[in-house]
Amino acid sequence: MSQDPYELLGLKRNATQREIQSAFRQAAKKLHPDLNPGDKKAEAKFKEISAAYELLSDEEKRGRFDRGEIDMTGAEQAPRNFYREYASASRPGDAYHNGAGFADFGDGDDIFASFFSRRSGGRRSQQYRAPGNDRHFSMEIDFLDAVNGTKTQLTLPQGSTLDVQIPPGTRDGQTLRLRGLGEPGIGGGPAGDALIDIVVRPHPIYTREGNDIRLDVPITIREAVLGGTVRVPTPSGPVNLKLPPNSNSGKVFRLTGRGVRERGGQAGDVYVTVKIVLPDAPDEALTAFAESWVAGMGQNPRRNMEG
Repeated sequence: MSQDPYELLGLKRNATQREIQSAFRQAAKKLHPDLNPGDKKAEAKFKEISAAYELLSDEEKRGRFDRGEIDMTGAEQAPRNFYREYASASRPGDAYHNGAGFADFGDGDDIFASFFSRRSGGRRSQQYRAPGNDRHFSMEIDFLDAVNGTKTQLTLPQGSTLDVQIPPGTRDGQTLRLRGLGEPGIGGGPAGDALIDIVVRPHPIYTREGNDIRLDVPITIREAVLGGTVRVPTPSGPVNLKLPPNSNSGKVFRLTGRGVRERGGQAGDVYVTVKIVLPDAPDEALTAFAESWVAGMGQNPRRNMEG
């Protein structure tokens, strides 16, 4: 066993009680024997860090150790059967023990509250107080709900539901934080948060680039040649787009401010790419026109692609 409790917990000698508690908690979650069944080294290390915490969490004994009045072997040791009392618990619903025979720290943080609040040397140690763990979830939402915002519900594993407000402009892969809806705190500490990873389903016609929206809009030959007004869908509702005459396929039109509007921010734009679409069925008049269109015979739209 190391003779220095600070070294065991990876602490500096001027560490605060909060830092001492945090260091022990992190080390115990890795070394606890119930999480390392049959690992004698982990069991021995757990006993060492428990003893180190017992010494450093007691201000009087810590002071005597710092002054050289006592050494590590003279400090109060953590009870040898501390972890076994929890590991062998057989009461139904025991929060520390599960059917697999090992500790579930996600639900068993009471072990640390119990450890930190035990009586030591005839007087009560300072009550350990810590925030609860965060809970992590994943949720799929529709494209337009992400763009415009919505209120929905998340079904939790145990069957209960959680109300979730999706803010306008939510992005695919974004994590929403619902404060205070995670695991309860320890020793009166605040509850953790619920962290929700958002997966946005693709949309059949819209694609998103930052706060801009892009879509292709089909137009007829007549609309392309003569121009006209075309009804165009946008995430915030349809708008009328005025096509000028001779609008080629691939021409892009910009609808300012019709894109994604994040909360408190400026809205992006919608970019419309027009695509000329021929009639589904052959049209004799159109065929006859194309055959007799002299100017069209001399047109070479692929001239810039030639080597």
